[in-house]
Amino acid sequence: MNLPNKLTMLRMGLIPFFVASYLLLDATSPIPGWIFMAASITDYWDGYIARRDHLVTTFGKFMDPLADKVLTLTAFILLVGKGRIASWIVVVIVARELMITGFRTVAASNGVTIAASKWGKYKTTFQMIAIIVLLMEHSWLSIVHQTFLPDLFVWLALAFTIISGVDYLLKNHQVLDLNNI
Repeated sequence: MNLPNKLTMLRMGLIPFFVASYLLLDATSPIPGWIFMAASITDYWDGYIARRDHLVTTFGKFMDPLADKVLTLTAFILLVGKGRIASWIVVVIVARELMITGFRTVAASNGVTIAASKWGKYKTTFQMIAIIVLLMEHSWLSIVHQTFLPDLFVWLALAFTIISGVDYLLKNHQVLDLNNI
């Protein structure tokens, strides 16, 4: 297994530790935020190293976005459970992820690969930043407590989630073969 794929698997492996720390520790603990940050950083490095060293694999193409989705959706759902983010926002995020995953599956079954777009990368980045800010909001380390930043990053994450979903559909609408409904 190459280094980028090991980093992806590390991200997946950190998820149970993130969940346990979030559920078991006090809301002011920075540990869940640190674990989530460490997992998020692996997302950048696995992609960077894979492209730089020409280590892109089929396994990585499958696992990297899956690890991102499992990590971010897990965090969003936990945050809803503790009232830190509105459930309707997470419903929109989950719906977009399911829609685009299904869309990519249909495309792949027709031999079409839909690469990640810049909007999708922005979406993931802003979702991860929003989660980190929400996780650290009540931590004694937080500089954002009682500011507009948590709300700002949540709204940016939501906006990029919607924009990227619409972008994927508009650029690849032929995959749906709408003439044969």
